[in-house]
Amino acid sequence: MEETEKNESRPRGFFARVWDLYAGGFREMTVGRKLWAIILVKLVIMFLIFKIFFFPDKLKEEYDTDAERAAAVRTSLTDPSRR
Repeated sequence: MEETEKNESRPRGFFARVWDLYAGGFREMTVGRKLWAIILVKLVIMFLIFKIFFFPDKLKEEYDTDAERAAAVRTSLTDPSRR
């Protein structure tokens, strides 16, 4: 019993208190769990599916080596006439 009293009287760090706040909030939520599930599904769709189908790797298609890709990016960033 003395151990727990010592631990409770000792000041806790900022990150530990923030963690307790969020962990307690997630434990108590009911509707929020479904909302977080929807958010995670939307993020997976945005980052995985959109990346695969709508944002092809143009550098890999147009240039054969990493050196050519690096030169193309460098030229694109530094040459004002290419903008």
